[in-house]
Amino acid sequence: MISANNITLRVGKKALFEDVNIKFTEGNCYGLIGANGAGKSTFLKILSGQLEPTKGEIAITPGQRLSFLQQDHFKYDSYPVLDTVIMGNARLYEIMKEKEAIYAKEDFTDEDGIRASELEGEFAEMNGWEAESDAATLLNGLGIETDLHYMQMSELTGSQKVKVLLAQALFGNPDILLLDEPTNHLDLPAIEWLEEFLINFDNTIIVVSHDRYFLNKVCTHTADIDYGKIQLYAGNYDFWFESSQLLIKQMKEANKKKEEKIKELQEFISRFSANASKSRQATSRKRALEKIQLDEMRPSSRKYPYIDFRPNREIGNEVLMVENLSKTIDGVKVLDNISFTLGHNDKVAFVGANEQAITTFFRILMGELEPDEGNYKWGVTTSQAYFPKDNTQEFDNDLTITDWLTQYSEIKDATYVRGFLGRMLFPGEDGVKKVRVLSGGEKVRCLLSKMMISGANILLLDEPTNHLDMESITALNNGLIKFPGVILFTSHDHQFVQTTANRIMEILPDGKLIDKITTYDEYLASDEMAKKRHVYQVSEEDAEDN
Repeated sequence: MISANNITLRVGKKALFEDVNIKFTEGNCYGLIGANGAGKSTFLKILSGQLEPTKGEIAITPGQRLSFLQQDHFKYDSYPVLDTVIMGNARLYEIMKEKEAIYAKEDFTDEDGIRASELEGEFAEMNGWEAESDAATLLNGLGIETDLHYMQMSELTGSQKVKVLLAQALFGNPDILLLDEPTNHLDLPAIEWLEEFLINFDNTIIVVSHDRYFLNKVCTHTADIDYGKIQLYAGNYDFWFESSQLLIKQMKEANKKKEEKIKELQEFISRFSANASKSRQATSRKRALEKIQLDEMRPSSRKYPYIDFRPNREIGNEVLMVENLSKTIDGVKVLDNISFTLGHNDKVAFVGANEQAITTFFRILMGELEPDEGNYKWGVTTSQAYFPKDNTQEFDNDLTITDWLTQYSEIKDATYVRGFLGRMLFPGEDGVKKVRVLSGGEKVRCLLSKMMISGANILLLDEPTNHLDMESITALNNGLIKFPGVILFTSHDHQFVQTTANRIMEILPDGKLIDKITTYDEYLASDEMAKKRHVYQVSEEDAEDN
């Protein structure tokens, strides 16, 4: 068990947390949620001991081991991959290294023999002989193939390093596991493997994630951070949302009844307080009135942007035709002879591990790249708005937010433009901020404002949920569901894809296309995905055998 006792953290004059008391018990998985800036990651750092609170203490059951997901992807660059995973159990790794040093001595003494014997005993108690195979199993489960296990961390790609650090956190069956955005940069098989691992994990888990589907699948409890307090709910994210909305509704209804009672008592007191025969009753009602207290309806710190894409023109039947389109990047064929036709009701999710291929395809459709072979044609009634994955160039200037958005608006009136910014949580004073200094989430909201103001009837979105908080993802999700035009998009958010798309296109590693008119969940359950999982599992078993 791990508990926070009267935890307060002040940053300057502001209290990020104030007298927080909460217990996290064995056998449960807690989803830690809250608005951006509420302090989710900060609270995990306090629990893990990386950050000292201003007041209060963290208590852990004696003898229990805590493990957390490292965020520094370069910290272990000088170590082999397998060693990095085993370092998740620091004491076990210390024993292994001390044993190696002793056995490497040329002048091995009796004292060395005694010490080696002590270490061997502790090593056996900690299942040290299985350490390398356990670490390899975790790596294989996350998609790190065996030939990478003995390479240096510095030789791995960014996404591979993320998987190794996740394996490190999971290694050795920790008693308390803290995970901050563990699904970031994971492919679908790795996410599914992690979900099953956590569902079957018997100890305590506390996880921060913007992936609602992931939280719903793995969490038994939800810890909600709001206004420096943490409220614990039994159940997953959807249960928390329904419960919190129900609680607000009940409080509003209770307050309404109390207000009606207050009005009734005040009217009686006003009418009869001067009446001698009714004075005792009026006094009694005054006492009753003093006892009535309205429940405090403090608004949540969560803020939902208003996202509503309204096309200026209805789309015709001819939308997009792609014929035999191919593209090679750095000697690798990322798109190979792709052909399809879009209908006016299509909302297409592009999926697959080859993210470069999807981005390349979107850039071709927007005229930023030329295909090597083949062609595409947009319908005459179509207009496109594009959300790029890399928005660096878009904000590499000294424009204010208002001026930046005005350049994309047909109506140049500042009040009109600020209306769009206001919907996206940029109040009036924010309009003079320079776009160059915006955070990742603010830049995403600016780009979505640009898409809304365009009035386009076709939206292309390349990972729009990156950098967004849960509230903005929900608002964008709802906006796309309501959108009457055509959508081509990609996202790692399972619920976002499942609720938006009615057609799935997967670009395979060899650049070929699988095209299915179906929902995301139905596609994941299809024969194609079953075959791919079989191949993935066979390769994993082969790696273990080796």
